[in-house]
Amino acid sequence: MESKKVLSEQERLELADRLDKDLDAFINSLEKRRYTEGWPEDRWEEEMAKHPFFTKKSPEPGEKLSPLMEGLAQLKYDPEENTEQELADTYKEDGKFYMQHRKFRLAVMSYTEALRYKVGDASYKATLYNNRSAANYMLHNYRSSLQDAQKAVELKPDYDKARWRAAQCASALDRFELCVELCDTILQRDPANGAAIELRKSCLSRKSEKQRNERKEARQEREKEDQWNRTVTELRKRSVKFEERNALEDERKLKPRLAPLADFPVSCDKDGILHWPAVFCYPEFQTTDFQQQLSEDTTMIQVLEQLFEEPLDCDRKGVYRPNKVNVYYENRILGFAYLIDAKKTIKQILAEKTFVVYQGTLTFYILVKGSEQEQAFVNQTRIPVKIEY
Repeated sequence: MESKKVLSEQERLELADRLDKDLDAFINSLEKRRYTEGWPEDRWEEEMAKHPFFTKKSPEPGEKLSPLMEGLAQLKYDPEENTEQELADTYKEDGKFYMQHRKFRLAVMSYTEALRYKVGDASYKATLYNNRSAANYMLHNYRSSLQDAQKAVELKPDYDKARWRAAQCASALDRFELCVELCDTILQRDPANGAAIELRKSCLSRKSEKQRNERKEARQEREKEDQWNRTVTELRKRSVKFEERNALEDERKLKPRLAPLADFPVSCDKDGILHWPAVFCYPEFQTTDFQQQLSEDTTMIQVLEQLFEEPLDCDRKGVYRPNKVNVYYENRILGFAYLIDAKKTIKQILAEKTFVVYQGTLTFYILVKGSEQEQAFVNQTRIPVKIEY
């Protein structure tokens, strides 16, 4: 608490005298006054607490202080009126008050102020560090709490209360070795300490679980890297063409942009077979189907048979059948679309000189043979091949 006005020596003496007289007058009034005039018997403690001598509520930050309260504060915190030990005691008591009222940040500040003073007693300082550790622990500031608890133990080696909090902080920070070490020290002094036994057991269990998870993640990462290397090798071997430059040097460029396919980029299995994310567009209905892992060994006719195993919801005429449709792919660079031989495999289709992969996804267009929609699509994309029905 900072004072607003520095009192002179004369003013300080006058204030002390006035405080004494004020206290005497206040106590005398309690004896003579009946519980009337706004001070009912059932609220005497509430009224009494309003007086600076008996208030238990500290002023809020920025709150204007009465001259009496301001003078008391100055006497309480004035370094010229108090020894360093007295000032440390004052801030220590403030910290205790804030802890009791769950104002943990203010408690940390109070104990920090107390630690500024050069108090020679190591045990006293150990208590301050332990108390600040407790406040930080309640704020979930586990690193700061651990540091303070360890400092308290350093100053007072038999301080098991601080050692126990250090163990709790180490557990919260997943510092398993330190936690076990601290628990072992506690158990050497108190073998029947159930809390330390359980915390030690929990730490060892979580340590084993964490190590298993780390090994699993490392194995998955190696497998992912191996698969990526296999995929790139097979893509280069097949001379697959991509619209994006240096697509095989940046895995992100092969990530599909369409949400249903985003988690299924092209991949190579252990047999060297590529599996592609693919989208099948129906221009007539402006709708699409998706294949998340389309094997390159699959023929287009097999794909169509799978797509039309159940009639399309939008195909009320029932004309979308494997033998009644044509499939196209588009070369965005040239601005042309090309008719696909349905007997070819996906691998053979990708090997065509005009097939270019865009955003890591295979895109195909399906239209009914001889339909107006097909003719419109042909005219729009300037298909440079002869269409056979």
